[in-house]
Amino acid sequence: ASSLFRTDSSDPAERLACSNVMSRLTSTFRLTLGACQASPAPPVGSALGQRGLNLMNFCKEFNDRTAAYAPGTPMQVEVRSYADRTFDFDVSTPLSSYFLKKAAGVEKGTSKPGIEWVGSISVKEIYEIAKVKMTDRKLQERSNLRTMCKSLAAQCRSIGLKVYDPRELVGADAGGERSV
Repeated sequence: ASSLFRTDSSDPAERLACSNVMSRLTSTFRLTLGACQASPAPPVGSALGQRGLNLMNFCKEFNDRTAAYAPGTPMQVEVRSYADRTFDFDVSTPLSSYFLKKAAGVEKGTSKPGIEWVGSISVKEIYEIAKVKMTDRKLQERSNLRTMCKSLAAQCRSIGLKVYDPRELVGADAGGERSV
């Protein structure tokens, strides 16, 4: 019987064509999962299961890759599945808003950006968050550290966080003037 995917051919070009068909990308999807907390339960189970992908391999590999983060830190994952039921995935750094709110010690942002402030964050904290975000391969291609810091400062305003320079606080005396 003839098969659609012949892999027993002696012709190298035909074998290459068959292997390309076998590894054809069938779908790409995104998930947000807690670091070190992937399990076969939903949403992982339903997303990978309907595509016939190996749940346990994904969970083990994801948990290994996110071991450097605190458990439960929301991680964005882009999964690519192939026709031969294999997959690969990229794990991005956590969302900037997660880092900013965590550094400021607030649960959620303001409903009135620019009018109501829910917390504050220092320039140094923004710089440290930018350094972490720049480890993300996709962000490295699009921006530099300075641009990332500016973007984070703008995002602070939209969340309702005031950005301050700690040097200004150290240099101020009781009268509000900077000492030299």
